[in-house]
Amino acid sequence: MPNYIRADAAGATFFFTLTLQDRGARYLVDHVTELRACLRTVKERHPFDIEAMVVLPEHIHALWRLPVDDGDYSTRWMLLKQSFTRRLTELGVLAPEAEKPKGRRGERSVWQRRFWEHQVTDEADFARHVDYIHFNPVKHGWVLRARDWPYSSLHRFVREGKLPADWGISAAIEGEFGE
Repeated sequence: MPNYIRADAAGATFFFTLTLQDRGARYLVDHVTELRACLRTVKERHPFDIEAMVVLPEHIHALWRLPVDDGDYSTRWMLLKQSFTRRLTELGVLAPEAEKPKGRRGERSVWQRRFWEHQVTDEADFARHVDYIHFNPVKHGWVLRARDWPYSSLHRFVREGKLPADWGISAAIEGEFGE
């Protein structure tokens, strides 16, 4: 199998999907405070802008804009995944059996090893991914209205007047988004 080469366009905007190994787990929402703290720490060390994001029980979708001089999103995700796994271990959430399988370097993780990324190409692509992120809790049946999902940047978009409060009630979002 050939090695996959990820894009590393400094200053670009990327859409990501990250998934837990156990698709039935709820670690991300049950421990969202810890996830947010880990994300803040990564952002302090390796700045980037979160354009949009949704946290579901077992996966995350995010739209990040990287600094103009830095295209290394892989390190940022690695650090987030490691610190969140470490935090769950410290809290006693992860029993030794739940920490397996180990990654190729022997590290323990609750995450799938890889993640999916897409470099955003233009404003229409950006808007489509923002909509996909915000509609995802409805798509997966967690809520009937996007505004009812608490772990979504939709609330910021509504506060800033970028989307109406009743956005995302019925229409599905079209496209390929890495789930």
